[in-house]
This record gives sequence, C-alpha cells and structure tokens, in this order.
Amino acid sequence: MKIHCLQHLKNETLGNIGTWVSLKGHSLTKTLLYEKPVFPEPEEFDMLLIMGGTMSVYQEKEFPWLRLEKEFVKKVIDTGKPVLGSCFGAQMIAEVMGGKVTRNRFKEIGWHRVKALAGENMDRGRGTISALPAGLFPEFTAFMWHGDTFEIPAGAVRLFKSEACPNQGFIYRGNIIGLQFHPEADRQWIRNLIEDSGHELVEGKFIQSEEEIYGHEGLFEDSNGLAVSLMDWFEKKCEKLK
Repeated sequence: MKIHCLQHLKNETLGNIGTWVSLKGHSLTKTLLYEKPVFPEPEEFDMLLIMGGTMSVYQEKEFPWLRLEKEFVKKVIDTGKPVLGSCFGAQMIAEVMGGKVTRNRFKEIGWHRVKALAGENMDRGRGTISALPAGLFPEFTAFMWHGDTFEIPAGAVRLFKSEACPNQGFIYRGNIIGLQFHPEADRQWIRNLIEDSGHELVEGKFIQSEEEIYGHEGLFEDSNGLAVSLMDWFEKKCEKLK
C-alpha cells in the first residue's frame, strides 16, 4: 500500500505509526508543511495520514499554507480514499468536513484514559464502533497534548471521549477517522515534543509533569500496541470498503 503523510513539524513524526508502516512493508511519502509544501495527486497514494502540530487550524494568517492543506485534504476526502488524522490532523479533517474547531475547556497533556462509546453507536451503520479491535474495550490509556477540540462533523459517528475532552474521535463512512489522542506517541516522539513545547507543562487539572509522563514505563509499550491495533483494523476495514 502507498501511504502519504502530511507532517507539520520536524519533530512531530509518525512515531509508532511509522514503525507500523515499516513492519507492514508499505511505501511512505511525505509532504513537509514546515518546508515548501508540495502535494501529490490523490491517485498517487492509497491512504492519507495527517499528523499533529502545535499550530491551530484557524491560524491561516500565521500559517498561510493551511489554506492549501485544507484544499488538498478536502480533495482527498472527496475521492473516497482512506484518511486518518491525529490531534491537529483530526481537527483539520473536522473543519474541512464542516465541524468547528475551538479551544477546549482544559488543556490535556500526558497519559489519560479514553472511553469507547459503544452504547452510543449501536446500529449506526458502517461507522459503528463495534468493528473496533476488541483490545480497545472498554477503556484504554493514550497520550495527549492538545488545547483545541473539534466538533463532530455532520454524518460522522463519535467514537471516544475522555474526562477532559468529550470528543476524542470520530469515523465517517468507514474510511475517514479523526483521533484527538496520539497513538503515534513513542518515547522519542514524546521526548521531541517536550523539548519543543515543554513550557506548556504547567500546573493544570489534566496536565502531567515531565516526571509523570516518563514515569509510566508500561504505557510506552501499550501506546505502540494501540497504534498497531488501530492501524491494522483501519487497513482491513478500508480494504473491505473497496
């Protein structure tokens, strides 16, 4: 499978998802938005991944390339190709599909519990959460680093929530997924983010310290397992939709 990735910062890499891509033997190309952005034609790849970033989707004046990226993402969504966005990437998808992106009530940084909304999504067609990997039920822990939140786009199904953020994920027509959390977060990815944005680790109800973040050794392995489970499931689901 040919995968294309939109990467917004040098240090916000594919992390665990990049490991999955390599293990599966898929090819990978990238548009580096922090350099001169060059977007391929949708027919040149099979799946689009949209990674995180410290900017907000509504900061087009500060980041003029956002308008071009939104046009590209909409073009890809309109083709029906699989698209998965993480954090800023999910917010990008939501806005392109008509959902609002605003500041969340709380900043959420560190390892936090996420709940799957199985009961809420029963019998909702192809977007139902019942197809998600069994290992994700009923809760899991994921890494967060965000201050914004997205509105669930019209026609999409809400998948996840956390205590600090009601909208942690959605799926649309079985092939478009937005995740507020970071399944890609491995040790190096987190180290990079702390180096770049460690000033955000201030006292807050849902903000963990650097010591707390690094103190959960088993969660790094769990994060990799989460990424693999999600990507395996998404790949199989999209193959069935062809």
